[in-house]
Amino acid sequence: MQDTHVTALPLNLQQLFEAAVAARKNSYSPYSHFAVGAAVRTANGKIYGGCNVENASYGLCCCGERNAIFAAVCAGERELEAICVVADTQKPVSPCGACRQVMSEFKIKNIILANLGGAIKIYTLEEILPYGFDL
Repeated sequence: MQDTHVTALPLNLQQLFEAAVAARKNSYSPYSHFAVGAAVRTANGKIYGGCNVENASYGLCCCGERNAIFAAVCAGERELEAICVVADTQKPVSPCGACRQVMSEFKIKNIILANLGGAIKIYTLEEILPYGFDL
């Protein structure tokens, strides 16, 4: 794990952070009021955003990071290199177990967890999902 600030990131990861912040603005979270944005970068450099979408049946809700990954997959992408997840939290946001498993499924190498203030922690897949399937 690496602690840093968004301004210390390489430009391509700063762009990923900015895309996650922009995606967060589309969040539909009327029940929790916890808006999350995410952006995933593919091996060919394309960026896909996603936000969390809630409904009254929490089991049918979907997190921002899964929506970003699914947007890329729906566009035909299969090689995902990095994901950035951002929320209005004191420390960098932490993905749920379901999102961690989807990140594992697509073998995303760099996981950037952030807050709106620009505080960032960068993890490898093995660090956020130890003993995961096929790692």
